[in-house]
Amino acid sequence: MKFLVAGLGSAGRRHVRNLIALGEKEIVLLRSHRSTLPDDELAGYPVETDINEALEKHKPEAVIVANPTSLHLDIAIPAAQAGCHILLEKPVSHSLDRLDILQEAAQKSESRILVGFQFRFHPTLIKARELIQAGTLGKVLTVHAHWGEYLPQWHPWEDYRQGYAARADLGGGVIITLTHPLDYLRFMLGEVDSLWSIHGRISPLEIDVEDVAEIGLKFANGAIGGVQLNYVQRPSSHRLEIVGTHGTLRWDNADGILHFYRMSMPFGSYSDRPPDPVIETFSPPEGFERNHLFVAQTRHFIETARGESEPLCTLEDGIQALRLALAARQSDGNRIHL
Repeated sequence: MKFLVAGLGSAGRRHVRNLIALGEKEIVLLRSHRSTLPDDELAGYPVETDINEALEKHKPEAVIVANPTSLHLDIAIPAAQAGCHILLEKPVSHSLDRLDILQEAAQKSESRILVGFQFRFHPTLIKARELIQAGTLGKVLTVHAHWGEYLPQWHPWEDYRQGYAARADLGGGVIITLTHPLDYLRFMLGEVDSLWSIHGRISPLEIDVEDVAEIGLKFANGAIGGVQLNYVQRPSSHRLEIVGTHGTLRWDNADGILHFYRMSMPFGSYSDRPPDPVIETFSPPEGFERNHLFVAQTRHFIETARGESEPLCTLEDGIQALRLALAARQSDGNRIHL
């Protein structure tokens, strides 16, 4: 299978490395030559600078879209029109404009699109979803996700002020850039009924987008919770807590371990000496590290492109995550019904 990789920053290069690791050899690069990383690892691959010429000349079966967020659809739409299967990095775009064109093109050409929310492939988040959907946690009551990064250390090889995450014109901002929790919470708990958000650029970082956001969520199943995102935290932290009538799930991305505090006493009952919870621990496979998520995602994309699997995260899923992020950015403290 021939792959076209669009965008050769850190994400695009990871995709190239993972394709090679999975045995793929036919790779074409579409790039603007604005990457701040050295080009040594890209030597020997065909390079194009125009998407239409690349599609016409190389006729790839699959396209990976890893350029800046605001430019995603400039690649994805012609790729879908050409019938290519697409791995579209999250978020799918910086606005809802032209997404209907992408949907129509994909439907007409039967292009299969996988959106790159790699946390859907995390083994212990998958386990948390299984526990929730099996009813083991009971009725889910409240959920909180927290993700803080220090933006200047995110891509230490470049000036953080020039990266896509820091620039409004490239679709940056902490809400859209760190939108993963909005996707995986929906994946676990179902649709969001309404939300509100307070956010802003409140740190000394030299950026023109929000760097802190507190997002409140009310799910259609009645659960209430929130997501806290920031570009200012040192050291970084990404964790999740979900409370149900039968106990509590706690997950930390630092070690990937999921703890289930299972309560034996019925919800609503009272005792002067309540029994201690039974703690079940679920760990990732031995040797697990972050890139395993991306490898699993790439493997799934190859299977999807071959027609062997349906996308685990569809274009519609990606659009819904973007809707949540844009509603949060629009909210400014006001509740928005979705």
